[in-house]
Amino acid sequence: MFKKVLIANRGEIAVRVIRACKEWGIQTVAIHSDVDADSMHVRLADESVCVGSHQPQNSYLNISAIMSAVDLTGAEAIHPGYGFLSENSKFSEIVQKHGIKFVGPSADIISKMGDKIEAKRIAKKYGLPVIEGSEGGVKSFDEAKSIAKEIGYPILIKAAGGGGGKGMKIVNQENELKNMFLTAKTEAKKFFGNDELYIEKYFKNPRHIEVQIMSGKNKTVHLGERDCSVQRRHQKLIEETPSPVLTDDQRKELLKKTVEMVEKINYEGAGTVEFIYEDGKFYFLEMNTRVQVEHPVTEVQTGIDIVKEQLWIAYTGDTALKQSDINPRGHSIECRINAENPAMDFQPSPGTISVCHQPSGFRTRVDGSIFQGCKITPYYDSLIAKVICKGRNRTEAIQRTLRSLDEFVLEGITTTIDLHKKILNHKKFINSDFDTNWLSKEKFF
Repeated sequence: MFKKVLIANRGEIAVRVIRACKEWGIQTVAIHSDVDADSMHVRLADESVCVGSHQPQNSYLNISAIMSAVDLTGAEAIHPGYGFLSENSKFSEIVQKHGIKFVGPSADIISKMGDKIEAKRIAKKYGLPVIEGSEGGVKSFDEAKSIAKEIGYPILIKAAGGGGGKGMKIVNQENELKNMFLTAKTEAKKFFGNDELYIEKYFKNPRHIEVQIMSGKNKTVHLGERDCSVQRRHQKLIEETPSPVLTDDQRKELLKKTVEMVEKINYEGAGTVEFIYEDGKFYFLEMNTRVQVEHPVTEVQTGIDIVKEQLWIAYTGDTALKQSDINPRGHSIECRINAENPAMDFQPSPGTISVCHQPSGFRTRVDGSIFQGCKITPYYDSLIAKVICKGRNRTEAIQRTLRSLDEFVLEGITTTIDLHKKILNHKKFINSDFDTNWLSKEKFF
């Protein structure tokens, strides 16, 4: 196994990777910005290197500084976590050219599957159903107008190289198209350095369902699916597995087709294939070529350590798992705890945590990087912790999650804990009668 791994990330995912490395007996190197010098991931790592100032482009996105940290510490591999440089094919290529192992797929695969248009072509080629829309990038307003007329309104304009809801616009009728098209183009350029757009049919009441895979040179296995339909502004808040809306036959078909596609593209590492689900039908959405924020809910459900397996695949080239090893039981739920004020349109809530008591107990897990006295800065993503609970069934999982959220005490900042309680107690959630647009329609505050 690797002797030393550098974690090119921060916060809870850096802590998560450090823990997996320690269980493999691997030495760890944390990188950090100037404001993160006292953070949890720095405290837990064996070594740490400051790679720049608080602006992400000067530190966590600073490829030359990160590579200098590799040279300085003698790390053999880099784990990118999620976000930042995790799906940056240029970074992956540079890492591999330096003789360092990138814990993830090849630069070529990252590039192809990171381009939403190319990924859609690949999915269609290998048998996955895709959403009706443009075959390639839409270069002009006139072209957009023609495609929209052909597939019918409402439509969704999306950034080819984007994610997280940036550069994404819903257009309900033709007189809105021009303004939305130009706005999406501007946002895509600003956030991703690529203003290429594409257009898809918009689903009014969809579920968001994704499949977790682990793949090596000789085989691909799935770890089941997650339902990630509780979202705000296209960003997930609650994930659960298994999906409460799928039949056994639908699940079997979805998992089988996903594994077949992933095998055919010669994928190596952990990956997630995401789908829109409506009226009993699946449509390929995108593939994330990294570990997902919500991976712990699958780990709790299956008993498989996804991050340790990522490291094994990176070192050996293949997964040690067999499909027969995957035996999910019961039901698991994950709540993302963000330093945000839901009553103020999810406005970020930076500050110093004055009191921190995290839940524990039977089948309760907390992934985070917070502690009493730690500072939550305004410079990075507002996710500070995740609460993951498992039950014998969905009802017990909901009750255990509510019990755990009641135990979670954080003072000094505003969080989404109370919102999660309201959602889990809501009749629509209990009956699984919701879609990705639910939160935008309900009044929780």
